[in-house]
Amino acid sequence: MNEAEVAAFQLCEVILTRGGTRILDRVTAVVPAGRCTAVVGASGAGKSTLLRLLNRLDDPTRGTVRYRGTPLDQLDVLALRRAVQLVAQQPVLLADTVADELRVGRPDLPAHEVAALLELVGLPAGFAGRDTASLSGGEAQRVCLARALALAPQVLLLDEPTAALDPASAAAIERAIHDLTARGCTVVLVSHNHPQVRLLAHHVLLLDAGRLIAQGPAEQIPYLKAGR
Repeated sequence: MNEAEVAAFQLCEVILTRGGTRILDRVTAVVPAGRCTAVVGASGAGKSTLLRLLNRLDDPTRGTVRYRGTPLDQLDVLALRRAVQLVAQQPVLLADTVADELRVGRPDLPAHEVAALLELVGLPAGFAGRDTASLSGGEAQRVCLARALALAPQVLLLDEPTAALDPASAAAIERAIHDLTARGCTVVLVSHNHPQVRLLAHHVLLLDAGRLIAQGPAEQIPYLKAGR
């Protein structure tokens, strides 16, 4: 089996420049399909920018990003974003109630699936009737994750998905990530939480000032042996 058959994404010599500053600098990397890949590094290393490249919220200045072997700019961007869902660190809610939020991309989503999705992300089924304006930051982030999962994406892009959560809620999200990859979903996770990365990630990309300085299994990345 060749690399293109086992890769969800391939980045080749990707450069992204913004305002005269190089945010990503000649990044060449592979994101395996059906696995959890963690993108790690210090703040400002380019982690969130790399995540945004994968569903074309950003485009590279130079270089190529491929999804399942096809350059992203040859794919329909709306179809790509439906298949490759991004859950940002700062949640953006679009509807008045939680149930309607989960139905943003699936208006026909039945009530029992709304309840199941909420429970999957560590929220009680009764949250379905809550006003989104009353949610805490952590609750809103979990609702955004449930909204993404309602579309049954092929790829889930998660930017610090548990940073605002208490330990029990974070554990629920970690279980959900584990279950998703077990079912063949590709997850790309940005996290500063080293124990979480060691727990969840099959593959790691380490960025430093926009450069990819290491990639491979978590146990082979010395950076993860330090810090929290």
